Amino acid sequence: MKNFIILPTYNEKENLAELVMEIFGQGINDLSILIIDDNSPDGTGVLADELSQKYPVFVIHRRGKLGLGSAYREGFDYCLDKGAEYIFEMDADFSHDPKDLPRLLSAAKDGADLVIGSRKIKGGQIIGWNWERHLYSNGAMFFARFLLNLKTRDITAGFRCFCTNALKKIDYSKIKSNGYAFQIEMVYHLEKAGLKIVEAPVTFIDRQKGQSKLGQKDIREFFKTILNLKINRKAFLLFIKSISRHKTT
Repeated sequence: MKNFIILPTYNEKENLAELVMEIFGQGINDLSILIIDDNSPDGTGVLADELSQKYPVFVIHRRGKLGLGSAYREGFDYCLDKGAEYIFEMDADFSHDPKDLPRLLSAAKDGADLVIGSRKIKGGQIIGWNWERHLYSNGAMFFARFLLNLKTRDITAGFRCFCTNALKKIDYSKIKSNGYAFQIEMVYHLEKAGLKIVEAPVTFIDRQKGQSKLGQKDIREFFKTILNLKINRKAFLLFIKSISRHKTT
């Protein structure tokens, strides 16, 4: 059984080595890490290559900052080609605790198509955010869940474990979001495909080293993606309804 963790990186030299060591300290069998570096100017890519000489770490070097979504699409392709059975998404800044990895993997093995390390269910929490950031996050998630009729609570969480059979059932290559809206699109398509999503409570700790990658471009893409999904779904339902009417006449 092959397990892969995808770590997209951009200027994470301060965190990467310690994170890799902690991940491999969790005792998960047949585990590999795929680091996808977007040409970090701080030398993260060079460090990733050094780690690949000591651990089961693979590295993809990209020409520039191409976005989170494109990193995960490329990572999924790579891991599936390597025969992965379970694939994790995880931040490289210690916002996600490596100690939670075995718990998420266990839930996936119990039959979930996707396990989300959730900050928004009982037992989950966020440490290090001010009230303003909590307000914006909760408001944006309510907006998205309401418009798209999603059952999942933490739709923007970046700590996830996929059963690869689920990835094969949706065409993730058609998901064009490159920022954090990618996470919402993945949940949307998995839910609409009738796949099983389980949320496991985790504690999210805001990064202690380095700088956040969330920018205005990501926020604009978030709202654009939600509206596009809403419009496309409405058009699809109207199309199905018109076909049904045609068949009954």
